[in-house]
Amino acid sequence: MARVAQAAQAALSVRDDSGQVLHLARPAHRIVALSPQLVELSLAAGAGSRLVGTIGGAALPSAVHALPRVGDAFGLNLEALAMLRPDLVLAWKSGTPARQAAALRRLRIPVYWSDIQRLRDVGETVLRIGELAGTRARAQAWADDYARRLQALRQREFGAKPVRVFFQAWPAPLMTIGARQPIDRAITLCGGVNVFGDLRVAAAQVSREAVLARDPQLIVAASPDARALQAWRAFGQISAVRHARLVLLDPDGLARMGLGTMDALEQLCRVIDATRGALAR
Repeated sequence: MARVAQAAQAALSVRDDSGQVLHLARPAHRIVALSPQLVELSLAAGAGSRLVGTIGGAALPSAVHALPRVGDAFGLNLEALAMLRPDLVLAWKSGTPARQAAALRRLRIPVYWSDIQRLRDVGETVLRIGELAGTRARAQAWADDYARRLQALRQREFGAKPVRVFFQAWPAPLMTIGARQPIDRAITLCGGVNVFGDLRVAAAQVSREAVLARDPQLIVAASPDARALQAWRAFGQISAVRHARLVLLDPDGLARMGLGTMDALEQLCRVIDATRGALAR
């Protein structure tokens, strides 16, 4: 009877972002994370020692540089993945082509599908990974701190007029973000308005003329390239250029929704606050 009780206690059930309920007989000890974001969230959950594989072609935390690679952003090596004998795969739902997703399911390895859409989803994902990995206490501590800092940002007070923000996702071709995705929600949380928030797509190519027409008061980019916003200096008719409000953000925090998300979110809020102050002078 004691063994039956222990087995029942060890069994886990977690609902992922695709809506499926994932059942594990015991906490996972061999995890493959198929995106840098999911590697970072596994570290946040205290499950770093359980990672046995990931993908290549993207910046990864130094703690996991030695992990075997089972593919890259262009394709998975399913044979290499299977050879690692994972008892859990963490996969990015919207970033995995349907054919690869179907192939993953045929391996009959439990797959947790992640699809972070809201800022609070970061902490909730860490909690779920901690549940699946048997590291709930570590995950809870990280998620509680994240939730506390997020709530502090939500309770901030700022002027009645929001700052018009253009987020440059890519310089050439010129790309930006649309509505109802994490970066758009981050801009709103910080008291800004995404000048292309009327677009009902996650990302879109836009023209410089369209940006000029919407006259952003702040232009930001999450890029490691110090010259990423340099071309805008030629457009002095834009409010952001006239007031010298061209700002580079942390290159990974908001784009990745991982370990650095909260730091990057707080940075964005400071930048928007500073822009509001500059415009009021």
